[in-house]
Amino acid sequence: MAWIYLVTAGLLEVAWSYAMKLSHGFTRPWPTAIMAVTMAGSVALLALAMRTLPLGTAYTIWTGIGAVGAFVLGIAVLGEEASPARIVAALLIVSGLVTMKLASPQ
Repeated sequence: MAWIYLVTAGLLEVAWSYAMKLSHGFTRPWPTAIMAVTMAGSVALLALAMRTLPLGTAYTIWTGIGAVGAFVLGIAVLGEEASPARIVAALLIVSGLVTMKLASPQ
């Protein structure tokens, strides 16, 4: 169950970062509210996952899902650049996440 919490927390991290972008510096109330709720949910689920997962594993995977998810969302929704170097960097992050999962005792 900890892994489900952790992946969900990572996906919520993507949601709050996107909502933060849409808030235009916290000047738009609905995206700001969505950001606050998804941020709280993300941290709460991370805390639940950390009950059984090691700190280093949980935090690394949480931030990795957020980083790669925000990268993909930026390309797919916001029209950000998908240069070969950026794609390689994202693939390296994903390979690190997979390695961290495989190396985890849980």
